Parts: sequence; C-alpha cells; structure tokens
Amino acid sequence: METDNNETLIFYPAFCFKASPTHFTWVKIGAADVHRLRKIGGFVGQKVFFYNNHPVRFVSLLGLIVERKEVYQRTILTMDDSSGAIIEVIVLHKFDPSNRPSGTEARKDVHQGQINIFTGEPIDAEKTPWSAFSATERPPLQLKKTVHITATDQHEVDISSLQPGSLVRVKGILGTFRNMMQIHLERFELVADTNAEMQFLDERLRFLLEVLSVPWVLTDDEIESLRQAAERGDEKVLEDKRRAQMRARKRVEREEKDARTIARRYEREEKARERQLGALREDGQMVMRRFGF
Repeated sequence: METDNNETLIFYPAFCFKASPTHFTWVKIGAADVHRLRKIGGFVGQKVFFYNNHPVRFVSLLGLIVERKEVYQRTILTMDDSSGAIIEVIVLHKFDPSNRPSGTEARKDVHQGQINIFTGEPIDAEKTPWSAFSATERPPLQLKKTVHITATDQHEVDISSLQPGSLVRVKGILGTFRNMMQIHLERFELVADTNAEMQFLDERLRFLLEVLSVPWVLTDDEIESLRQAAERGDEKVLEDKRRAQMRARKRVEREEKDARTIARRYEREEKARERQLGALREDGQMVMRRFGF
C-alpha cells in the first residue's frame, strides 16, 4: 500500500480494486474532474487513474459536441459539459490499406477545366502523364469512407450523428496525450430531451459528493481476504496452465505413439508385400522353365 505525500490517503494494491465502487463501473463524472485525475507512481503501466484514492478506468460524460476534427487515424470530438472544462473524445479509424488515393481520379480532378497553354485545347485528364504535375503540386486525396471503431473491442461504430451541436452521452476509457486527459470512445447515445440531461447531472453530482469525494477505506480483514482471493486466483491460473501443458504433452506423446504404431504396421505390410512378390517371382520362373524358356 502507498500513502499520498500531501494527504492521509491510502492507495491499496491492485488486487483490492475489485472491491472499489469505481474501478469496474462507468463513473459519471464531469470534464473538469477528469482533468483532476492523476497517476500514482506504484501503478505505472496499469492504465488506471485516481480521484482521491479511488481507481478509475471507465467514465461516462454528457455534453455538447463543440468541434469535430479529422486527423491521421482518428477523429477528435471536443465536448463541453458545462463543468468548467472541455474534454477531447478520441474515435479511432479502422485501418484499411486500400484507402489510398487513385492516381487516375487524382489526375482527373487536378486537370478538370484546365487549358493547354501551348495548343489552347482542354487538357485530357485520361491522357495527361504524371510528369505534367509541377514539383510542388500534389493531387488531392480521394479516400474511401472512414470507418470508426471502438477503443477496446474494435467494433465498428457509426459516429456520423456526432456533429457540432449534438448533445450526447459518451462512455470510454481514459488516456493521455501530451499530459492532457482524453477519453477513447467505447459507446455513445444521443440525448434528446432536457429531462435526461438533468437526471444525468443529478446522478453525476450525487456520485461526486457521496463516493468520489469520500476516501475509499478498507479494513485489515478486508485487505487480507482480498489478498487470499487473489492468491487463490493466481494458483488457479497456474494450475490451469499446468494442466494445459500436461494435456499438450500427452497429446504429443499420443501422436508420437500413433506414429510409431503406423510405422511398424507399414513395415510389416512392406515385408508381406516383399514375400508375396518373391513368391510370385518364383512361380513365374517355374512357369518359364516348364515351357522351356
């Protein structure tokens, strides 16, 4: 366990997280509070952030989309939830190696409506060689429709409705970029009326006051119980791994035994065929001698 240098907060080991009221739930939280989340040195690499000493991984926010921006391999939605801060919601693009510009289509677009200054005739895009481009001129990209995916399961998700002005509730996992908190989208739903928005804000405020703002405390007995459960879980994992290795070893031994059995059977059959062939050869020679050959 670790303690905070400035406060009397106790940060429990990871095996205690399943007893936390925040770790395995969609935490209703405001953007301003997301930016207050922090990492603790003893939990580096576990993709977990802390509000006080509450471990938080999954969050749920409701707000207005105020900006939508397309960058390489992702779409960035900027959300304002009236909490005093904005937050970026990241939606990943599905990788498609065929999503590249077509040279023919690019030439058509660039030369459409242009005139050859030497002949005075319109340029035929189909016959225009690539050498017609200047050193600084690039054909415009003709990309296929972008397909978006969720952060964890990488399921396809349609975010065409998430445009500036949309009121939406998003759920996602936490991340950072240049020390700024972000949310990677897992799912979303559009909010149609003010009543649903007010209900969410009420639940968010209650959760902040009753859970997040109150330090998470475990007794020594609870910690020991969680430790034993984690050790039993580790032992079960090791036992399952040992059994899997044993099954794999027995399978290999069985396959080797079958291979030896097949080889011995083939050897016996091969010797039987050789004896039959020898008998046929002797019978043939006897017949030949009988007829004087």
